Amino acid sequence: MTVTHIPTEMADFTHWLGGLAARAEASGGWWAVFAERDPDGLRACLDGTELLPWDVVESLLRDAGEAPEPGRGLYEAAALAHDRRPGGADALAARRELMERERRHAETRLRELGRRPGTPDPGEAARLEHDLAWTRDDLARATARIADLGERLGRLGRADRGAAGAEEPVPAPALAPAAPAPERRRPRGARYAWADDASGGPEPRPVPDAPAPPAAGAEPRGARFRLKPGPRTGPAAPPATATASASVPASAAAFAGAEEEAARAAANAVYAIQRLRAQGRTGEAHALLFEALAGPVGRLPALAGELHRAGLGADWAILLWEAASLPPARLAAVAGALADAGRADDCEQLLRQGLARPVEELAGAVAALVAEHHDHEAHALLTAFLRVRTPEEAARLAAVDPALLMPRLGAAARALSPADDRALRHALRVGGVLGA
Repeated sequence: MTVTHIPTEMADFTHWLGGLAARAEASGGWWAVFAERDPDGLRACLDGTELLPWDVVESLLRDAGEAPEPGRGLYEAAALAHDRRPGGADALAARRELMERERRHAETRLRELGRRPGTPDPGEAARLEHDLAWTRDDLARATARIADLGERLGRLGRADRGAAGAEEPVPAPALAPAAPAPERRRPRGARYAWADDASGGPEPRPVPDAPAPPAAGAEPRGARFRLKPGPRTGPAAPPATATASASVPASAAAFAGAEEEAARAAANAVYAIQRLRAQGRTGEAHALLFEALAGPVGRLPALAGELHRAGLGADWAILLWEAASLPPARLAAVAGALADAGRADDCEQLLRQGLARPVEELAGAVAALVAEHHDHEAHALLTAFLRVRTPEEAARLAAVDPALLMPRLGAAARALSPADDRALRHALRVGGVLGA
C-alpha cells in the first residue's frame, strides 16, 4: 500500500477548505457547477493531493459570503509546499502553457460569438447570451490562473534563491582544488556564466554540443544591425591589407563576437545548472539562472535556445515571468532583445505577463519600446492591455502621456474590434482625456 505524505501546509489549507466547501455547498451557486464539471478533481483537492485554483476558492468564498482571509495566506503556504515537490516547477510551467492555450481559445470564441448577427428569436438570443456568459467566465478564469501560476513560479524561484543564499557560505573545498583537475575545471558561483572572464581563473569545461559560433560572413540580425551587404571575411581571418580589413564592417565583427560570447555563456550556464541539480543543489541552480536577468540582455536569446535544447524549457518560462517584474526600461530592453533575435512569441508572452503593473509603469515601458524603434512590440503590449484591463484603466493609461499613448491605444483598439474602439473612446471622453 502506498502512503502519500501531505505537507503540513497542505493539510492546514485542506482542513480550512473542507469547512468552506460545506458552507458553500449549503448555499448552492458555484459549488454545484464545479462538482458537476469535475467531481474527481474537486475530490482530489479536498483530499489534499491537488491544489484547488484560487479563482475557484474565491467563487466559493463569494457564495458563502466570506472574506478571503485567512484562506489566502493558507493557500500561498500550501502552494509553495506543493510546488517544491520534485518536478514542481516543470508542472507549473506546463500548466501555465495549457492555460495560455485556454485563454487564446476563449478569446477566439468570444470574437466569434460577438460577430454573430442579432436575432429576433428569444430562444436563440438567450442561447447566445448563455454562450457569451460562459465564454467570458472561461476567459476570466484562464487569465486569473495564468497570473496565479506565474506568482507561484516567482515565489518558488525566490524560495530556491533564498535556499541557495543559505548554502553559499559553506563552500566544498573539493570543488576548488589547488592543482588542476579536469573534472572540476569550471568557475564556481552564480556570477561566472554572465560576467566577463577577467578573473584569470580556469576556463569553463567544454560542453558537448555547445552552439557553434556564427559562420564566417553571417549577416547580423535585428533592427540595430541593418548593414549594407558587402565583401566579408571570417572574424578570425587576419586581414592582408588595410583594404581587406576595411571590407569587414566593424559593427558586424563586433556583433559576431558578441554572439559567440553569448553562445558560450549560455552553454556554460546550462551545463552548470544541470551539474548543480545533479548534485542536489537546486537552490544554487536557480540562483545561477536568475543571474541572467542582471547581465547583458543581448545574451538572453542564446540562453533561451540553450535551455530549450537541454530540455529545460520550464526554466526559461520561470525566467520570463521574473523578467516581467523588471523596471519599465529594463523590461523594454529584454523585450527588444527577444524581438530582434526572432523570438516573437517569447517577447509577446513577456509583455503580456507585465500587464499587472501600474499604468504609469506600463506607460514607461511603451515609451522605452518606441524609443528603441520597437513599435510592433509596443502595439502588442497595448493590444494585450486592452484585452485584459478595463476601458477605464486604458483611459488612465492614456492620461499619463496622451500624445504618445492615445494614437497607439486607438490603433490597438481598432485592430481588436469596433466594440473595443467604441468602449475606449467612451472611456477617454468620460475620463476627460478625449474631447467630446
